[in-house]
Amino acid sequence: MASYRLNRLFNPSSGRCLDVAVDHGFFGEPSFLTGIEDMGATIDTLMAAAPDAIQLTPGQAPLLQGRPGKDKPALVLRTDVANVYGNPLDEHLFSMHFPAAVEQAVRLDAVCVVANLLQLPGRPEIREACIRSIMALRTECDRYGMPLMIEPLVMRDNAESGGYQVDGDTRKVVALVRQARELGADLIKADPTNEIADYHQVIQVAGDVPVLVRGGGRVEDAELLRRTVAVLEQGARGIVYGRNIIQHRDPAGITRALMAVLHDEASAEEALSLVKAV
Repeated sequence: MASYRLNRLFNPSSGRCLDVAVDHGFFGEPSFLTGIEDMGATIDTLMAAAPDAIQLTPGQAPLLQGRPGKDKPALVLRTDVANVYGNPLDEHLFSMHFPAAVEQAVRLDAVCVVANLLQLPGRPEIREACIRSIMALRTECDRYGMPLMIEPLVMRDNAESGGYQVDGDTRKVVALVRQARELGADLIKADPTNEIADYHQVIQVAGDVPVLVRGGGRVEDAELLRRTVAVLEQGARGIVYGRNIIQHRDPAGITRALMAVLHDEASAEEALSLVKAV
């Protein structure tokens, strides 16, 4: 039954998807709110740009699902919250999922739920908490026919560069993606590796589970589009970008550009022409 919902996530022609992540407010970090202070306006902008999906929290999902019409982007529902992004880190760290999260997802007509698999230096208890959440969600997802997206996230020490940074070491990313696969992911949302040419290793270790690539921090448009083309060429089934869209000077334009790469096989250079110049 889970595959029925995924039919609404992936484009029927290309078999790929663009999921725009706008769940940043869930984590209580002030810096994450740039560009999404007015969530109603953010949803208006994204609706006009028409990505394949929008990733939201239970509290914000009604802003999308309450819109009339059948052609709106699919809902990907964030189900877990953690306090691991600050600098300095809080003395007490946590990661937990919503009670009855999958029931909420069914009521909200989501196409899948997403939860983190966090690996922080020296904090194995956070990884344990994520695994417990994932196992509980897997049981609920099986009951309701709801796909489970797992987000393996290898993090560096937040003090290294003044805040949250991912660790793109290929060996670490591959190992955590494999764990997500072993835990029963229906979809995997994974970081790009430092060496993009290595990304086929991530695809290989995920097996038959579709991999969607995270966007991470803001980069220049040309770099973003080139990186997108590169990971797609190595077998990624789509992308989950947040700040590179919602903090962009032309969110609709960069969305059109990314959709052209995903669904129309546009080159990075062709897609860049769809973004408004400054």
